[in-house]
Formats: sequence, C-alpha cells, structure tokens
Amino acid sequence: MSILEKQVDNIEKGTKIREYLKAELGLSTRLIRSASLDKRIFVNGEVVKMNRVLNSGEVIKIDLAKDESQDIAPEKMDIDIVYEDEDILVVNKKPFMVVHPTKSYQSGTLANGVINYFMESGQNCIVRLVSRLDMNTSGLIIIAKNQFSHGMLSKEMSENKVEKKYLALVHGIMKEKQGTIDLPIYKPEGIENGIRRVIDERGQRSITQYKVIEEYNESSLVECKLETGRTHQIRVHLSHLGHPIYGDTLYGHGDEEGELIKRQALHAYGLNFKSPRSGEVLSLKANLPDDMNELIKKLK
Repeated sequence: MSILEKQVDNIEKGTKIREYLKAELGLSTRLIRSASLDKRIFVNGEVVKMNRVLNSGEVIKIDLAKDESQDIAPEKMDIDIVYEDEDILVVNKKPFMVVHPTKSYQSGTLANGVINYFMESGQNCIVRLVSRLDMNTSGLIIIAKNQFSHGMLSKEMSENKVEKKYLALVHGIMKEKQGTIDLPIYKPEGIENGIRRVIDERGQRSITQYKVIEEYNESSLVECKLETGRTHQIRVHLSHLGHPIYGDTLYGHGDEEGELIKRQALHAYGLNFKSPRSGEVLSLKANLPDDMNELIKKLK
C-alpha cells in the first residue's frame, strides 16, 4: 500500500482540505475527486469530505492504491530496471522494442513486460508512461505507478524540468565541439511525407544542447541534452548540421550502414528529475548498449 502523508503546518485559518491538497501537495482536481469518492483521504485517521477545514498539526494521509485494470496482456521478459520506488519504475529499454502496444505491435512491447513484472511482484499498478522512446532508440523510460506520481512528473516533463541526456554516434568531426542548436522543427503536410520532420520556420521552437565526448576516424560520440521534446528532435538537428546519426535511414545514410548497425545509434542514457514524493533529485544513467559499443570499435 502506497500512502502519501503530510502534517499540516502554518495553515491559513479556514483553509479547506481540497484547497490545501492542490496548493501544498500539487494534486490534480481529478486525483482529489477520485480519492475522495473512494474514501481514500484521511485526516487524523478518519475519512473526511473535501469541505473539511484543516487545523495546524493535523495529519493528512492519502491512500494512492486504486483498483485499476488495463487491456495489456502480461508477458514474461527480461526488463532492465535501473531504479524503483513506491511511485516510479525507471527501465533501460532495449533497441528494437516498442514501448506500448499498437495495432501493428500487439505483443512484445515494454508495457507487456512491465505489466507482467507488476503482477509477479504483487504490485497493483497499471502502466502509466511518463516518457517514451522510438522503437529503435534505446535507453531510459519513466513509468509512474500511481495517479499522483504520473500527474506530478507529467507536469515536470511538460515544463521541461526533466533533464534528458542522449548519446549519439554521428558521421564526421564536428567543427564546434559544443553548442546549442535552436532551430524550429516542422512536420510537412501530405501523406507522402510520412513521419519525417524538417527544419522550417513554420515549426515549433526546438532546442538541443550538444557536446562532443569522443572523436574517432571521421566520426564522433556526441552528448545531446534536450531543452524541448519534439519528435525526432536530435535526429533532425544533427542531420541538419551535416552530422547524421549512424544507422538513421530517415535522416542519414542508414540504408548503406546495415553492416555497421541495424538502427539509429541513439541512446537515452541520462535522466535528472525530482522524486514526486520527496523532492529529492534523482540522477539516473544507463550504459551504452552492446550494438553501439560494437559500432565504436568498428569506427576506431
């Protein structure tokens, strides 16, 4: 059972619990309503209504556990868990794995494996994705275990307060070893353009900070930090600079590189964000996957 607990302190006279939960704990109206209807909000051990006036020194407890179901079939698979607590699960996604079931991919997705893990470990949770990655991009993904942590982290993500770092293996030696790419990304209209994005002034402002980590024979390992989170942002920005990512068939020379690597050489290796419960900063990392390490050996 996951309990959120808070002792009331320095409260303005006449403050109702609904106002307090929103202002002090940052809880959404939806979460408060749901927990109240299920009688999962307590003051001094007693279930209360949301118009209850609070007093300093009282203890609020919210039971975050909720009976929920999800139409995702559990599948036993090896999941690389990087971090876990009562609110979140952070996993290192393998290359070539879809994050969530779609019409084309009904099984074998990360969500299928995570649901199975929750069931086997006796956790009554559904898969609430806070972040996502393309099928062929490997690396860290945050999954919330309850409505509280999902709401808090989704808000942080939308305000670009979650620091996301990637490693990419790119063609060429970059003239500027670090810098900021601030170029708008646009999705052209028309079915013939598919999912491809372009640099275009009609697009959304998109900002990527980059830094060269290592250089090889006409190639580089580059760290990219996202300040915005546009679709294909790193791939579009690096390609536009003339340094496409190895294996990227959409924005580079991927068709010619099947012998080197079977996907775009892009890995979400670092996340920095605040724990939704404690406010403590979590700094998580995931090592480069085998195929990118093999590519580095070839490039050297």
